[in-house]
Amino acid sequence: MTVPKTLAQFNQLKDAEEYFEFFELPYDPQVVNVNRLHILRKFSQLVQAEDKNQSEEELLDAYRQALLNAYNLFLNSSGVEQKLFKVFQDKPSNVVMVSDIVEE
Repeated sequence: MTVPKTLAQFNQLKDAEEYFEFFELPYDPQVVNVNRLHILRKFSQLVQAEDKNQSEEELLDAYRQALLNAYNLFLNSSGVEQKLFKVFQDKPSNVVMVSDIVEE
């Protein structure tokens, strides 16, 4: 019989690998190493969107699914494609794109 996991335990986790181990999810260490920040960022976004009025068990199940979804997203995508961080969303102000130049 496994001991039920708690939100208090979840809140103590720090590393991506700890989240996967906590939720007993299989993962490829190479995928996590390459996409660590992006997986954790997407996971954070999905967790923030969850209804906090759920029971602790339901909430942890939702968090588990959120981590799985975030991980699966980066199995076939990249951080550049997902543009999760501000650096990918801001256009530089000192650059003129070729597509912005029109011929008169």
